[in-house]
Amino acid sequence: MPSSIIAYDLGTGGIKASLYDAGGQRLTSAFVGYETSYPQASWHEQRPADWWAVLVAATRQLLVSPGADAAAIQCLAISGHSLGCVPLDAAGRLLCDATPIWSDRRADAQAAAFFKRVDPAQWYLTTGNGFPAAHYTVFKALWYRDHMPDLFRRLDKIVGTKDYLNFRLTGKLRTDFSYASGCGVYDLTEWDYAPALVDASGLPREIWPDISPSASILGELTSAAATELGLPRTVKVACGGVDNSCMALGAGNIAEGRTYASLGSSAWIAVTSAQPLLDLRVKPYVFTHVMPGLFNSAVAIFSSGSSFKWVCQQLCPDLIEQARRDSVDVYDLMSALAASSPAGARGVMFNPSLAGGSSLDPNPLIRGAFLGLDLGHTRADLIRAAMEGIGLNLRLALDELRKLCGVCDQMVVVGGGSKSALWRQIFADTFELTIHQTNVGQDAGSLGAAALAAVAAGLWRDFTPIDAIHRLEATAAPDPVSRQTYQKLLPAFRRAARLLAEAAPAP
Repeated sequence: MPSSIIAYDLGTGGIKASLYDAGGQRLTSAFVGYETSYPQASWHEQRPADWWAVLVAATRQLLVSPGADAAAIQCLAISGHSLGCVPLDAAGRLLCDATPIWSDRRADAQAAAFFKRVDPAQWYLTTGNGFPAAHYTVFKALWYRDHMPDLFRRLDKIVGTKDYLNFRLTGKLRTDFSYASGCGVYDLTEWDYAPALVDASGLPREIWPDISPSASILGELTSAAATELGLPRTVKVACGGVDNSCMALGAGNIAEGRTYASLGSSAWIAVTSAQPLLDLRVKPYVFTHVMPGLFNSAVAIFSSGSSFKWVCQQLCPDLIEQARRDSVDVYDLMSALAASSPAGARGVMFNPSLAGGSSLDPNPLIRGAFLGLDLGHTRADLIRAAMEGIGLNLRLALDELRKLCGVCDQMVVVGGGSKSALWRQIFADTFELTIHQTNVGQDAGSLGAAALAAVAAGLWRDFTPIDAIHRLEATAAPDPVSRQTYQKLLPAFRRAARLLAEAAPAP
C-alpha cells in the first residue's frame, strides 16, 4: 500500500491540512479558518481550542477527498505560527481560553524591566530575536506573572502553537529547536536555552519544554486523538517546526545562501546560512532552521497581506460580494482593477504598517497611511498603491540583507501573494530581481512540514528531494520603465516611513 503524509500549516488566519504522497507530491488539501481577537490595544489573541477544532475539521475534510486512504497515512507534522505563549498546568490543561499570538505586544513593560538587568545588544546577539522584544514568548510569560497571578501559580509549562497541538495529538510536551529559538531565552549558537537569560527572566527553567529535532518522532496518536481525527492510532507524529523555518525548507532553502520571499499575512525576505546573520542596527530576526546546522535570518514587515485584506474589507465590499456570487477570488478582482492603474499609482503611496513596525522602523508604534491623495485618484490607484507599498517596504528589507550577505539576482516568492502575476511583477520591478513562481507557491509551509514527516518516518533519507519537487511555472523580469518609476519613488517612500514613525507615540 503506498504511504502518505499529512502536513498541517497553522497560520495566522487558519489551518491548511494537506495530504502528500511519499514522494512529496500534494494530493489534496483543506483549509479551515479561525478568528483573531483584539480585546485591547496591542492585544492579538487566539483560542488554542479553536486550533484543535479546525485541525480536526480539516483532517476530516481531507479523509473524504477522492483517493484519500486513512490506512495509508504513516506520519504527520505541523508548521506553526511563531512566538506563541500557551500556559498549561501540570495536568496539561489550558489555563486561559485565549492566548497571545506572535503579533501581540502587550508585554512592553516586562521587556523594559528585563533590559534593566540584561544588555539588550547582548540579548539580541545571543538569541537573534530581532522583532520588537515584547513579541517574544518570555515577556508574554512575564506578563502572565504580573497580571494573572492566579494563573501563574498554577503554571507548569509554556508551549507554542504547534507544540500545543502535538500535545493534543500524542500526550507529549516537547518543542523543537526552530520554535525554541523564538522564546527569548535561547542561545542560537549553543542550540539550547541560555541559563543566564533564563535566570535573568526570573522564570523557572522547568516551564520551558524540552527540545527535540524537528524531524524526530514524538510518538503515535493517542486513542482519543485518533478517534477524533478518524486516523489509525499507528500514525506517527513528527515534532515539526516554526512556520518561518518550515516555509524556508518548503521554498527550497536547503543550502547555504539560498533566499526566498514570503507574502502572507506578514511578509519577509529570508536567507539560509550556516551562521546567523546578526546586525545591531537592523536586527534581522533569526530562527534556527528545521534542518540541523542551519539558520534562517530574515527582515520582515508585520502587516502585508493583513493590510491588503484591510483594504479589501474597507474599500471593496462590492468586489467581496461579486467574488462570492461568481465563486472567484476577491483578490483576483482587486488585482485586475489595480492593473488598470499605472506603475506608481499616479502618485499615491501606501505604507502598510497597519499592525505596527518591525526592526526596519525606528518606532515600533508606527502606523500605516495613504499619502499623496487628490480628488482625481480612483479606487484602482489605491489598490495598486497598497500592493506597491508592500513591495517597496520589502525592498527596504532586501537592501538591508544585501549589506550583510550576497543576494543572487533571482528569487522564489511563496505565500498567497505568489499567485498573482501583478504581485510578482511589482516585486520584480521594486526588488530589481527576476522573480520565480514554482508549483509550490503558497504550499511552502505545508511542503516543509511534509518533508519533516517524510524524513522522520524514514520515507526520505534527507531533504534533497525538495529541489526536484519545485517546477518553474512563471518568471517575472524587471520592466525597465516600471523599475525606473520605483527607483524614483523609493527615496520618497523611505522619507515618508520616517515621518510616520516620528508622528507615532513614543514606545
